[in-house]
Amino acid sequence: VKDATSDMAIISRKGSQLVRKHREQKETEQKFADHMKEKSEASSDFAKKKTLLEQRQYLPIFAVRQQLLNIIRDNSIVIVVGETGSGKTTQLTQYLHEDGYTSYGMVGCTQPRRVAAMSVAKRVSEEIGTNLGEEVGYAIRFEDCTSEKTLIKYMTDGILLRESLRESDLDHYSAVIMDEAHERSLNTDVLFGLLREVVSRRTDLKLIVTSATMDSDKFAAFFGNVPIFHIPGRTFPVDILFSKTPQEDYVEAAVKQALQIHLSGLIGDILIFMPGQEDIEVRDMAAIINLSKDGVRKCIVATNIAETSLTVDGIMFVVDSGYCKLKVFNPRIGMDALQVYPISQANANQRSGRAGRTGPGQCYRLYTQSAYKNEMLTTTIPEIQRTNLANVVLLLKSLGVQDLLLFHFMDPPPEDNMLNSMYQLWILGALDNTGGLTPTGRLMVEFPLDPALSKVLIVSCDMGCSADILIIVSMLSVPAIFYRPKGREEESDQVREKFAVPESDHLTYLNVYMQWKNNNYSSAWCNEHFIHTKAMRKQRMNLISCGSDWDIIRKCICAAYFHQAAKLKGIGEYVNVRTGMPCHLHPTSSLFGMGYTPDYIIYHELVMTTKEYMQCVTAVDGEWLAELGPMFYSIKHAGRSRQVRQSNASIY
Repeated sequence: VKDATSDMAIISRKGSQLVRKHREQKETEQKFADHMKEKSEASSDFAKKKTLLEQRQYLPIFAVRQQLLNIIRDNSIVIVVGETGSGKTTQLTQYLHEDGYTSYGMVGCTQPRRVAAMSVAKRVSEEIGTNLGEEVGYAIRFEDCTSEKTLIKYMTDGILLRESLRESDLDHYSAVIMDEAHERSLNTDVLFGLLREVVSRRTDLKLIVTSATMDSDKFAAFFGNVPIFHIPGRTFPVDILFSKTPQEDYVEAAVKQALQIHLSGLIGDILIFMPGQEDIEVRDMAAIINLSKDGVRKCIVATNIAETSLTVDGIMFVVDSGYCKLKVFNPRIGMDALQVYPISQANANQRSGRAGRTGPGQCYRLYTQSAYKNEMLTTTIPEIQRTNLANVVLLLKSLGVQDLLLFHFMDPPPEDNMLNSMYQLWILGALDNTGGLTPTGRLMVEFPLDPALSKVLIVSCDMGCSADILIIVSMLSVPAIFYRPKGREEESDQVREKFAVPESDHLTYLNVYMQWKNNNYSSAWCNEHFIHTKAMRKQRMNLISCGSDWDIIRKCICAAYFHQAAKLKGIGEYVNVRTGMPCHLHPTSSLFGMGYTPDYIIYHELVMTTKEYMQCVTAVDGEWLAELGPMFYSIKHAGRSRQVRQSNASIY
């Protein structure tokens, strides 16, 4: 935060009054693949009256097509700067394809978000006139929609990072476009360092980095003072209107602003930026969403995913709350806190740009002009400087990077975070005492999972419960499987309770899966039991199951999560065994309110919302902790005292 005492910083810490009143856990249906099957609906005059070819030729990038191709031909790396809506995401890949680059390799385009990779690939396949998955395809985690024919491939940056493990020089690609690089996702930053090396080894590979205006000089310097190409012009003008006074409650202010726009009689759809899902789901928001009668006016309420990654046709008005949710990792306590923060000036400019895509627009900022100038950072802190780096460290070690502190990061992460991540990997047995990769570590890299989950899978093979653990790990790797539809919250909670295994959330997940399997993997069964069918589908694999001996499964999970253990202190209250930090059972946990409070538990992760909540908890035996985590725990034998009558073990 630029200034912790500023209005925006204080308001973001307090959050919205309205949201607090309606705070309930809700999960919305994640419909990714479903919208991919339908043709895109046009809603603006621009999209309705112009053919796809005419729309392509109208984009600002079309006017500079030849200059752009010339500069790419003459340089290995080019930074392309263009406003939102200039056409860079959809057109660049097609220009390279038309210019012959696909005759000796694929043109790859990375996106920071899954939804963007999918929807852009869909749009480009429509423009080229082929089926999605043929010449144009996409690859995201758990979904590969490409084929032998694929020449243009959209993917998340995480997918390209995985591919570089198998194929360090990315020989399948003739060109790589890193799109939306200014978002500075964790994977983008690691790719920057890797691709810089790949291009120096492969003179035939073209690297194009696209960015919003603010970061271009920094990018150019990082890659060795490479040329910056500006796509001139923007699509349509946008009026920016600031609030006269600071808004105490951004949700309420957004509701009022949207109603005002709606009643003004002007034509066009509204896009409202909110920090998170919870703010969007507050009931007062529904009032706006329902204004849409017979396609008169759409009102979309979105998080910052709609800033750059998704274009919704027909938006003329943007209402910008001025806040977003960021995950910030605290290495001291090993906890991710997902909290509301003021956006940066770069975010604000991206948001306002959304109003001028298909016609002149207006952007209502629910903060003052002075807040924009004085209370907002120029750009958001890159994810790599505020996140747990265990995965990155493991990946770089496996790519042969010996000294991580010497790796070329555009913005090096805090040393504390790096050392903390190396320590975590040492605990899990992935690194040896000198910081080198162990055989276990090499196995762990193969899984696109959090290192602790990879370790659980590896241990499960030795313990004879791999089939069961694979199901649990899969269930933890998909979006939330339970949902609570509006108006049926209590009913869905009661159904959910029927699945609960009192000593473990992990086993509760296994139980849900087994019951789904017994019901022939039925979608109807899922709907009846408030479970997302999409989240349940996974690769079927033949593995060993430990049958009904679920203690083995709990011990197996303990083998990778013993460093995240908590012990009972008082009624239903836990403290972290190592740090003494208070940890709370989440109300959705199977152990919550069951009257069964085990002495020791391990948790999947600790998340700070209103307080420190443990996500996904399992009861463990105190002695397992000492056996599996000898670097932290030992058993204190209490001698011939009354404690012998109780259990013989207490843990320090």
